[in-house]
Amino acid sequence: MRSRYDVVAIGHLDNGRIVKGEEVQEGVGGAVYFGGIVLARLGLRVAVVTRLAQADAWMLRELEGAGIDVFPIWTEESTGIENYYPDPDSDFRRCRPLGFAGTFRPGDLPEIQGRLYYLGTVMAGEIDLPFLRAVAAQGPVALDAQGCLRAIQDGELVTDGWDWAEEALPLVHYLKVDDREALALTGERDLERAARQLAALGAREIVLTHGGGVLVLAEGEVHQAPFRPRSLAGRTGRGDTCFASYLARRLQGASPEEAAKFAAALTTLKLEQPGPFRGSVAEVEKLAAEL
Repeated sequence: MRSRYDVVAIGHLDNGRIVKGEEVQEGVGGAVYFGGIVLARLGLRVAVVTRLAQADAWMLRELEGAGIDVFPIWTEESTGIENYYPDPDSDFRRCRPLGFAGTFRPGDLPEIQGRLYYLGTVMAGEIDLPFLRAVAAQGPVALDAQGCLRAIQDGELVTDGWDWAEEALPLVHYLKVDDREALALTGERDLERAARQLAALGAREIVLTHGGGVLVLAEGEVHQAPFRPRSLAGRTGRGDTCFASYLARRLQGASPEEAAKFAAALTTLKLEQPGPFRGSVAEVEKLAAEL
């Protein structure tokens, strides 16, 4: 019998570094790292499917320590990204690629089942349309479009176009974008109009993050909740954390409005501390009631 999980998270781990002014931090990143740990801390049974070099197997330890089952595909090199913040207290960052673990193939999917398949992309070329179709054939898909919209220009990762978006979005139940990605996809600076355009392309629920909070469009209704951190010490992983906590709450039966408030509260707490979210559900629920 195939093992069953609440969420099968698929994506590259980031063997990267964070540069804030003169401070340099090296370590693990990526959507399946920040998001996977949130999902596990919120009580879901999680599997992570990732591609990385065997020499970097140490990157799997924290996921395994969180109770996550990991299914690695060994590659010649691991993905790496340098996130550079010219102003440590600003939301603005510049990203530079350090390595790429290759495109996922349908044969990379292990013989497991999930209630939801979470594609946490961080790099251009990480997934393609045939792989997305193979995943969608297994079950409902949640997609972080970040990697689909990234391109390398002059040695930097920048938000660009996504030439297969119209074919991809009808395959997606939950779509996560940030404000820059929404603008690139729709040409709209108004967040609600951008979300509605993305829904019109086929995605059923839109989770749109921005510096001030999160906007959710579900079943034609818009819900918004703010981020209110006291600092941005944990800025890296903001969108991954917000999306994963929203997905967790939806899988646990919360309404889109309730899930948006919970995700904003949890992300607020994460933004104040580097690394993945390590707080308690009780403190998140307390803050969510105040939003």
